[in-house]
Amino acid sequence: MSRIVVLGGGESGVGAAVLAKVKGFDVFLSDNGTIEGHFADDLRKWEIPFEQGGHSEELILNADEVIKSPGIPSTVPMVRKLEAQGTPILSEIEFAGRYDSAKKICITGSNGKTTTTSLIYYLLKNAGLNVGLGGNIGKSYAYQVATEHYDYYVLEISSFQLDNCYEFHPDIAIITNISPDHLDRYDYQLENYVKSKFRITQNLNPEDCFIFDSDDSITIDHLNKIIISAKKLPFTQKEPYLEQGAFLKDDKIVVRVDNEECNVYLKELALGGKHNIYNSMAAALASGIDNQVIRESLATFQPIEHRLEPVLSIKDVLYINDSKATNVDAAWYALECQTRPVVWIVGGKDKGNDYEVLKPLVKDKVRAIVCLGVDNSKIREAFEDLVGKDNFVETRSAEDAVLESSKFAQSGDVVLLSPCCASFDLFHNMEERGEKFKEAVRRL
Repeated sequence: MSRIVVLGGGESGVGAAVLAKVKGFDVFLSDNGTIEGHFADDLRKWEIPFEQGGHSEELILNADEVIKSPGIPSTVPMVRKLEAQGTPILSEIEFAGRYDSAKKICITGSNGKTTTTSLIYYLLKNAGLNVGLGGNIGKSYAYQVATEHYDYYVLEISSFQLDNCYEFHPDIAIITNISPDHLDRYDYQLENYVKSKFRITQNLNPEDCFIFDSDDSITIDHLNKIIISAKKLPFTQKEPYLEQGAFLKDDKIVVRVDNEECNVYLKELALGGKHNIYNSMAAALASGIDNQVIRESLATFQPIEHRLEPVLSIKDVLYINDSKATNVDAAWYALECQTRPVVWIVGGKDKGNDYEVLKPLVKDKVRAIVCLGVDNSKIREAFEDLVGKDNFVETRSAEDAVLESSKFAQSGDVVLLSPCCASFDLFHNMEERGEKFKEAVRRL
């Protein structure tokens, strides 16, 4: 019996361990930290031995294969030891793909991937298809492969999940866009990050499909250097006409695939903003379903939690939770689509951000800046002069950030939590940051 060791006891790791157990492997899970109670309960339910609070070399280094959770860097000592002895290290996505025959629509990118993934899932569900949602969103993909059956999967896949994919094969691969992000995990080299994203295309066949943003210069630059045999479907807001793909014509999105065409008027879209036009284009191209279902679905889709999520309007000040905006481009889109003066809550764990591109928007739209982070020196250096010292404060809790923002905000303003940074300096994850923000708003 082959032995599989799983490193990491979160959603991804526990799901992989359950699938390995179902497939008859000798399984052991190890987490260097503390495993949350419900995940530990799942491991006990499935009779999977595990440890937490440290790694036991004698129980790990004898593995035939190791499945590494995406949050664990390749630089940690245990991973280095496994690599040195030649033990294969896989991602949950790679492992689960071995046992899944469903058609897979897989989405990656720096921004928009969660919205695009959710849109595609919503479209396929509305078309009556038997479809699962997983990857970097929802339930673990591996856990679903172990316990459920779907004809289709829509999978959001991060660069960290792609790094240990080798044979995994999407039927449709989507890169929403690429901008500098997570550079601290890629030796601060953008090229390394770009190559990681493009791993989603590495096993595409001629009968498969690759959907991409042809307006995104980083994507196009790398695409011009490689060969992809799959059908290519671009989407654009700049080119006036495409024989295949999606583009803007007057006040509508035109979607063309093979001999089919679908038109969706911009006023019909449930999601506003330039970035959501791109997301809607990608989703329409990937869905391959009835035109009426596409139009109705794009018109009725509800915003996802923590992504430009309206919370409350208090004294004619709208509070918006965009905690998912963990990089510069995401924050740029959030600021760009605002039509009212902004009190901007920003900050967290910097990932090598360059804030220069945000300065014109800050100068034009931002009334005041409230920092929410441990080290705000880069943000202060970039923006304090644009808003003025009196309109720049630092906080270390969501409650204080909301309170300070409410002091700056005037009737007709927006208080926008769009942090531009990771959450790990003050919060466990971006979801906790968003929840704490919403709780603080409701207590105003």
